[in-house]
Amino acid sequence: MGRAFEFRKARKMKRWSAMSKAFTRIGKDIVMAVKEGGPDPDSNSRLRAVIQNAKSVNMPKDNIERAIKRASDKSQGDYKEVLFEGYAQHGIAILVETATDNNTRTVANVRSYFNKCDGSLGTSGSVVFMFDHTCNFKVKGENLDLEELELELIDFGVEEIFEDTDEDADGNEVTSVMIYAPFESFGKIQAYLEENNIEILSSGFERIPQVTKKLNEEQVADVEKLLEKLEEDDDVQNVYHTMEESA
Repeated sequence: MGRAFEFRKARKMKRWSAMSKAFTRIGKDIVMAVKEGGPDPDSNSRLRAVIQNAKSVNMPKDNIERAIKRASDKSQGDYKEVLFEGYAQHGIAILVETATDNNTRTVANVRSYFNKCDGSLGTSGSVVFMFDHTCNFKVKGENLDLEELELELIDFGVEEIFEDTDEDADGNEVTSVMIYAPFESFGKIQAYLEENNIEILSSGFERIPQVTKKLNEEQVADVEKLLEKLEEDDDVQNVYHTMEESA
């Protein structure tokens, strides 16, 4: 299996956000999607994708509808996506994706977390090149031939397709299929899956480190302090790093 498979396996086992944080993130995604393309998911592919993600974390339908309604209100402020780059201790590169309605607050908070944890906030472009920006789709695995699907999607730049397992609410094992491709391939793959009635369970974007660094237990604890502070911040959507994680 490739890097995307190993990356997903490690992240599944560590630091999945609490449900309330997941709802906060998706709420912001809904606002940004509606502001960009309107409140109708039939004509707004980005909003369709966000609604699928909301359902995948069991966000109630009423919450989704309220978020779309709020986002449609002209008085609702917009969120700006801002990327922060820096280093934790022991030479670990950090990428922080944020969605903020107050950039001054977010910059101050992120800088303080790096400073308190003996890290350093870098300039734009200082570490982003160390990560591959990818898109991913989690689709229903029933009646899918992975080799055939890969052949169909290879022209869209798909890099990895593999089976993935999760547990449903009753603790039963559920098999799905993960698709990874370059960031810019998202729209074409989404359209192909929808046109061919392949059910999309969730989708998104991730930044996969090209090279990771192995640390000892004490060093890992140092880096974890910074990661936890970042991930607890309401403005932070995702945090990526080059520290090797055990699956």
